[in-house]
Amino acid sequence: MHSPYYDYCSSLYRAPKSSSYIRVFHASPNTPAVDVYVNDRLIVKNLHYKGFSPYLGIEAGKYNVKVFPSGKEDTPVINTEVNIPDKSIITAAAIGTLPEVSLLPILEPVFSGVKGKAYVRFAHLSPNAPSVDIFADGKKVFSNTSYKQVTDYIAVNPGIHTFDVYLSSTNQRVLHVPNIRLLPNRIYTICAVGLAGKTPPLQVVIPLDGNTYLKV
Repeated sequence: MHSPYYDYCSSLYRAPKSSSYIRVFHASPNTPAVDVYVNDRLIVKNLHYKGFSPYLGIEAGKYNVKVFPSGKEDTPVINTEVNIPDKSIITAAAIGTLPEVSLLPILEPVFSGVKGKAYVRFAHLSPNAPSVDIFADGKKVFSNTSYKQVTDYIAVNPGIHTFDVYLSSTNQRVLHVPNIRLLPNRIYTICAVGLAGKTPPLQVVIPLDGNTYLKV
């Protein structure tokens, strides 16, 4: 499969023994497009900032993950080990700023929600932003969420919502996100990325999580 944003080799990851799924999220604001290797096999190519790879089927186990600037294979910006539990769904987020970039595995738990509801959680992935509180339609829903922290999911009514992000326990709003449409029977993570007061600016990316539709 080819696109302007990613490429991947599926030969290792769609075997009948595959029990889990992983995707890669480029959330490092000053890192160029990247290529991702798992056990020295290219799985994601030319993934840009704020981009997601597809979910890849993968067997449970421990894997070496290297992330390189796209088209280069000399010095990785990330070289780490990732453990994939059995029957799991994971978003591996490349976070931080060069030269201190790391990989944060974010588990997407499989659960039975209330039919007709939407589910959302918040992931603080902005490396220079302090702890924040998150409001939905004027009501505080997540408190004192710090960098690298991912909240639990909460149920909300489907429809159009407005989210606001404030510095924790203050009246200082740092982000206003109106007109977010959440569909019923869908699961989302509101990912805060970018840099507070710098470029690229603080903003949110709201992907549909794989636990909405993947079976493990």
